[in-house]
Amino acid sequence: MDIVSKYFDDFTPEQAARFSALSGLYKEWNEKINVVSRKDIDSLYEKHVLHSLSIAAIFRFRPGTQIVDLGSGGGFPGIPLAIFFPEVEFLLVDSIGKKLKVVDGVAEAIGLKNVQTRHCRIEDIKDKKFDFVVSRAVAPLKDLWQWSRPLIRKDHTLHTTRLIEQGEHAPGLICLKGGDLAQEIFDSGTRPHIMAVSDLFTEPFFQEKYLVYVPK
Repeated sequence: MDIVSKYFDDFTPEQAARFSALSGLYKEWNEKINVVSRKDIDSLYEKHVLHSLSIAAIFRFRPGTQIVDLGSGGGFPGIPLAIFFPEVEFLLVDSIGKKLKVVDGVAEAIGLKNVQTRHCRIEDIKDKKFDFVVSRAVAPLKDLWQWSRPLIRKDHTLHTTRLIEQGEHAPGLICLKGGDLAQEIFDSGTRPHIMAVSDLFTEPFFQEKYLVYVPK
């Protein structure tokens, strides 16, 4: 938890308690259902929680914003973001039901009321639209954009460049990725905004890790 507090120091007592509880909860659940690499479980706050919160370091989500976490796995980045943004609604989606059992268990244990889960593939969602799709290390950008684009609502009143200058962002896809992204971006046919996570957090783990934002 100290590594999170190094970069974020304005949590409410409730938020701080929820973040602090994650280590014990994930260690307990990981003994039953492996959702975090066993070699990474002791680095949960750096490699999973803080990595997820790199989105919160860049993006401001207004109250009432609706976000879907595509391929959420054990709840990253969705759970940390839901703690950080208690007035934002999150739907965490995964095709593997047992992983969502962990998400539901963690969310219930810490009293998160702004998280729902759905056991399905993202392309099977036909009944909802979202302001943002978030994802971490799930698939190539081309696939992520193909799956996400139909789900993202379009606000024609927003001017993306102006919003970014004001610290806000138009609806779109936000994904956490690593390595050389040049070919992946070319294949996707998108023109994303790329932000280096290492510009936010100085730990070596974040070298060559990026936030990729594709506005609709």
